[in-house]
Amino acid sequence: MSAAPKKFINEPSEAVSEFISGLLLQYPNKLQKLANNNVILSSSISYDKVNILSGGGSGHEPSHAGWIGKGMLTGAILGGIFASPSVASILAAIRAVTPDPITDTQGKGCLLIVKNYTGDRLNFGMAAEIANSEGRNVKMVVVADDSALARSKGVTGARGVAGTVLVHKVAGAAAEKGLDLDQVVKTAQDMANNVRSLGVALSAVTIPGASVINDRLDSETIEIGMGIHGEAGLKKSPLLSADDLASIMIKTIFDFGLEEGEGKSKSIVPTFNDGDDLCILVNNLGGTSNFEMSILANSVVKHLEGEEFGKCAVSRLYVGSFMTSFDMQGASVSIVSLSKSGHLCEFLDDATDAIAWQKADIVQGDRPSATELPEVEAPKKKIRDFSKVPVDDFDIDIVARAVAAACNSLIESEPILTKYDTIVGDGDCGITMKRGAKEILSRLESKELGDSPVPFFESLAVAVSASMGGTSGILFEIFFRKMSTFLNAQASINSESIKLSFEQGVEAVSFYGGATAGSRTMLDALIPVVEALKDGKEFVDVAKAATDGAQSTAAMTSASAGRSNYLSGDTLTGTPDPGAFAVGLVLSAIQKSL
Repeated sequence: MSAAPKKFINEPSEAVSEFISGLLLQYPNKLQKLANNNVILSSSISYDKVNILSGGGSGHEPSHAGWIGKGMLTGAILGGIFASPSVASILAAIRAVTPDPITDTQGKGCLLIVKNYTGDRLNFGMAAEIANSEGRNVKMVVVADDSALARSKGVTGARGVAGTVLVHKVAGAAAEKGLDLDQVVKTAQDMANNVRSLGVALSAVTIPGASVINDRLDSETIEIGMGIHGEAGLKKSPLLSADDLASIMIKTIFDFGLEEGEGKSKSIVPTFNDGDDLCILVNNLGGTSNFEMSILANSVVKHLEGEEFGKCAVSRLYVGSFMTSFDMQGASVSIVSLSKSGHLCEFLDDATDAIAWQKADIVQGDRPSATELPEVEAPKKKIRDFSKVPVDDFDIDIVARAVAAACNSLIESEPILTKYDTIVGDGDCGITMKRGAKEILSRLESKELGDSPVPFFESLAVAVSASMGGTSGILFEIFFRKMSTFLNAQASINSESIKLSFEQGVEAVSFYGGATAGSRTMLDALIPVVEALKDGKEFVDVAKAATDGAQSTAAMTSASAGRSNYLSGDTLTGTPDPGAFAVGLVLSAIQKSL
């Protein structure tokens, strides 16, 4: 049985009105509601230009209220969820954006842009007829851009989908330029005649108030051409790659074509031709991540500009949520040939302050973004002659023996480190430490680590970076690299400067990692070592300070850094932090080797 859907709603019956309230809170200076109706209007209505209205069932946001603004819509009429708005609400909206024909001048009229669904056509059409009978000047354009169903399906086959938004854009721009109603209608109709779209659903839509999740599509099935209300599409299919889906969508749109001519001379021609300049809209149907949308957009443009579709040029690419279907995981592609309808370019590119519109980053010719900025190479290091740097108290044989002992201890202790990290972390600490220890041993045996403190600690950082990964890896790399850079700045190196370099390394781990003493991290073992070194204690006591610090973390009931931060005190109590425990192992092994 399907699970119950999870939605951010209160009462489903109040969802549309509460959506409107939320939208008005977001745009208090731009939008207003028409009293007694689910109609949203621009806060600045002028009769000196053609006012454009659109709408339909709710659930396709940002369509249509998101397109209200200068240069697009004057208002939007919102029906119930996936339900056409009433004739009364549409008529109320028309009256709100046109002057009273008895007491005022006629104004420039009103255009209704309607998606090709029977309910919308009838209700908007009836409202237009009533408004015209009152003396208002109202015309209607129907958008039928869907390419999913054969033309033999009749007038209801080609549904109005995301291409409708491009019709809003050009019509609104034409109105803003002061064109009369007939000219605005022609501009809208030109876009409606030239835009073609197709959607693909990975999952079906579940509307607010539904008692179960819509499982019409199982985990292995998608539907090519599914409508924005979940209507049947072209065909079902196994899941395909973004590249394959892009190819199918483009080919379907290309083949569906455009109508040319009138009556008996009417013919179907391809939606675009080889080499055409194209406008592409890649629309999120509601539940698709932005990450996936960019991948699909890349696939679409790659195909269109490749050999398969005649090396077209995509000069305008819109990617985002334009006409959704609540939470449907899917996307649609809309294509307009600007080579066939170049006069529409200026209207697409004109400015608008519609709240949801994103202007395309127009490109002609080669894209500047296609040229990668050359990577800046690391500066060549000045090779310091360390043979001339006075170094005391650094016997490479003793140091190598100590490092080998520390590495062997970490390798042998992998099971206990893994056990501890499984309880209080993500379980990879033992493996990570073992990997790093083996790499250091390998480089130690091949004498790759150098025999002077500065290159030795830098080589340890490089070995750790190449092998460990994860948070522990980067922290140890920071630690060793800081030791090396600190010592490199010294005129001479001795036991005191090495102790100071250790302190510098610990401070760097704290600064970059954000943890401090008591955070339940490796610093709870490292900081006591710094304090013991400052106090001039023997190394046996230094090592004991590390192990005591590590054991103290077992009594800590909270962590302020690392993955342990997500765990309860009951889970943490009794298990030491694995990173701190590893530090204790290292210091103890070094002490025993001396």
